[in-house]
Amino acid sequence: MDWAKIWNDIVTFFKTNAWNILIFFAVLILGILLIKILLNIIRRVLYKTKMEKITIGFLCVILKICLYLVLILILMSIIGIEITGFLTALSAMVLAIGMALENIIANAANGIVIISNKMFKKGDYIQVDGKEGSVIQINFLFTTILTSDNKRVTIPNSTIVNSSVVDYDSAKTRRVDFSFNVAYESDVNQVKKLIIDCMKSNGKVLLEPAPFCRLNSLGSSSIEFVARCWCDSEDYWDVYYDVLELIYNELKKNKISLPYDQVEIRERKDKVNLPYDKTGIPKRLEKVRKESVNIDLENMDFGSIFTKKKKKTKEDKHKEKDEKKKVKKNKKEKEQIEEKEQIEEKEEKIGENKAKQKIKDEKQLPKTAKNGQKTSKKSI
Repeated sequence: MDWAKIWNDIVTFFKTNAWNILIFFAVLILGILLIKILLNIIRRVLYKTKMEKITIGFLCVILKICLYLVLILILMSIIGIEITGFLTALSAMVLAIGMALENIIANAANGIVIISNKMFKKGDYIQVDGKEGSVIQINFLFTTILTSDNKRVTIPNSTIVNSSVVDYDSAKTRRVDFSFNVAYESDVNQVKKLIIDCMKSNGKVLLEPAPFCRLNSLGSSSIEFVARCWCDSEDYWDVYYDVLELIYNELKKNKISLPYDQVEIRERKDKVNLPYDKTGIPKRLEKVRKESVNIDLENMDFGSIFTKKKKKTKEDKHKEKDEKKKVKKNKKEKEQIEEKEQIEEKEEKIGENKAKQKIKDEKQLPKTAKNGQKTSKKSI
């Protein structure tokens, strides 16, 4: 291989196409920026209309793909590649990919069906194929739900269309069902009245339709009551737990016994020594979390590009105030400690001076006594 010839060919290529290369990179950078800004503007305009957010997301994705395809064609024309040949190759490639990705295309089509039929919307609590949670995202291929224990479950759109879907938030109100077992000696009318009064006492329970309670079945060791009431969909679990606790307390208060199943108990006489760690509960060490700052031209406000300062929340302000107060307290405490130390030093010096003077006085006393004796002798 003639490396010198290859090097000369590369140098001549860059010399002859220097301007085209510069134009290529300039158009690439400006094109990406313009596409992001255009998408941001279009998204903001569409959000002001009555169109649903999911539909807006679909339209923005399609528009994004089209704009980037136009940018690629422009860049190819700048380099000197023929667009017609590229388009024919692209169409053949799309056909081959479409045949290979039948399931993905089916999911995309079913995603359009879900949005057009409005089976559910973002934020609804649904149950699909044994999985339930709140809908957080619907895209071309998948629907993502968030379970009550904070797990993300991604379900293909074809699975949703081909299976039964339970939407708990489709209506404004929901019915709450309860069942209670009490002893046979209990007064039926008293139990019914207590349960209905408990349901009516909760302000989140709707009075129309009225709360309902009736004797449902006669069991082997207890009688079963069924109670129903209606509430807003968003208050379902609050009503369920609050009313259940209240009914239990009221049944106990009115001495209505709740029967228990019979269990055989055997006493264990040997002593059980369970090993345990003698160290106490460790002190909490707070995790240091770093905030990642990403500039998204498609979704962010234009003003936030130039403003670097973060908006302070109320909690941050309160934290800053508390920190300032702590710093002031620490300064005051340090000043007080320094003052005490200075006073103690002064007192020590004064005590030392007094002690020295006492020693001097004690030394001077015998001299004065001797002088007094001498004067007395002379007088004699």
